[in-house]
Amino acid sequence: MKKDDSFTATLEALRAIAEHTRLRILLLCAHGELTVGDLTQILDQSQPRVSRHLKLMHEAGVLERHQEGQSVWFRAVTQGPLAHIVRETVDQIDPADPVHANDLERLKTVTLTWQVQAQSYFRKHFADWDKLRRTLINEDEVDAALKKSFMASDAETLLDIGTGTGHVLRLLGRDIENGVGIDTSRDMLLAARAAMHHEGLPHCHVRQADMRKLPFEDGSFDALSLHLVLHYAESPSDVIKECGRVASPGGTIYIVDFTAHERREFTRLHGHRWPGFSNEEMRGWLNEAGFDTIETSTVSNGDPDVQLWVARTPTSSTTTTSQ
Repeated sequence: MKKDDSFTATLEALRAIAEHTRLRILLLCAHGELTVGDLTQILDQSQPRVSRHLKLMHEAGVLERHQEGQSVWFRAVTQGPLAHIVRETVDQIDPADPVHANDLERLKTVTLTWQVQAQSYFRKHFADWDKLRRTLINEDEVDAALKKSFMASDAETLLDIGTGTGHVLRLLGRDIENGVGIDTSRDMLLAARAAMHHEGLPHCHVRQADMRKLPFEDGSFDALSLHLVLHYAESPSDVIKECGRVASPGGTIYIVDFTAHERREFTRLHGHRWPGFSNEEMRGWLNEAGFDTIETSTVSNGDPDVQLWVARTPTSSTTTTSQ
């Protein structure tokens, strides 16, 4: 950005923030993503009025927006030249300020509604599988292994594919600068958004997207995770290939999934497309996608075992042999 452009952009950002309702909107959107309807409910103002404020703030560069079906979600910018202005402004406001405190209480009501909707969807579609999974997997061991491996890297950006309720973002979110979770289910994304608000992770957000065609540019992420999701993929090799495309040079992929097993009821009753994975086929897919330095470890013993595969892309054009 040129100096003149920087001056103009900063001036427009300050003008956009310097109004009572727009400042309230900025403070709310600094906690995470919200729709026009959410903000209308919290601010107790008309939708056209709130929409006009949002349009101005988005054009000024202090809010990001994205369309998801019929809904448009807004969040305060966390990256780029104007992010520091947003952070400084937000930090100036005392959470105990009566106006802001009242808005935050209303925000809690909104996110609680999201949770209720998501829990209803989860009970209807996934309750049986979730109950079975808890008998098969020691989740504390899996989480500890994943976090330990992740902390050995210096990743700043994370893409969690098939994020569900945002478990991985919550587990690793405080150790990154920017996190994105994708899922096809809007109900699950509501639950994940509620979790991001509750955990205080405004730098982590979620998007509706297909893991077979990730809506990101090449080399966008330092780290990627597939946490107990790859067995639902129609073509795991295509998913891993997409991960290789969006991984930065020296980027790391973390795959948590079942080892190859004979539990055919998983497919029949719970929609699994793959009965776990062998190290041989996983290595083949990872190498094909441009990953190397592949490490494997069993992170939860059971029937079947749960495996953690960690692989990295080369830091240069030089290709190395997998370990």
